[in-house]
Amino acid sequence: MNITIVFFSSLFISIIGVIPPGLLNMTAAKISVKEGHTRGLVFSVGVSIIVIIQTLIAVIFARYLSNHPSIIHVLQRVAFVIFVLLTIYFLLLTKKETKPNVEPNVKSKKSRFFQGMLLSSLNVFPIPYQAYMSITLASFGLLTFDTSEISSYVAGAAMGTMVTLYSYIFFFDRIKSKRIKSQKNMNYLIGAVTGIISVITLINIIKEL
Repeated sequence: MNITIVFFSSLFISIIGVIPPGLLNMTAAKISVKEGHTRGLVFSVGVSIIVIIQTLIAVIFARYLSNHPSIIHVLQRVAFVIFVLLTIYFLLLTKKETKPNVEPNVKSKKSRFFQGMLLSSLNVFPIPYQAYMSITLASFGLLTFDTSEISSYVAGAAMGTMVTLYSYIFFFDRIKSKRIKSQKNMNYLIGAVTGIISVITLINIIKEL
């Protein structure tokens, strides 16, 4: 039963981490619009494979940290500062609209698959994010870091990423018609997510004092 809880917790955490408009989900949507849903899905599969590797690294690192509480206390404070700075950056400092990047003309499904893997590899944010969130789950007794639960957590993260990219692909027309199409509003959404994580981190720090 706990494996199911871990899976859906990881799926939800992954969705929260991927849902703010960014390079990966917007690229998946653009590929779908320009070249069809199939190539968009192929790109998303490439992204999700790298997410599996990144999440596994993050959870193994979190398991090590769980055996060294003093390090966790330090990292919690570091994470709090980082998330607060990210919140300030996205909510207050990013004022300018960014111009869309010109994408290379990639035609084959195989190229889109490896493009997904490449762009996902360049996005290292999931590693510290998943490490911190898995430690948080462990602090609530929802994750014990045994092999089956780690596998369930990694599977949930990959599924959450795929579900979010899938949603962008098939609902991009609706998404781009909303105010979220503005880079400024994208930054606000990302800032809101990092702000929520900052509050959760602060609560955990206060509880330990």
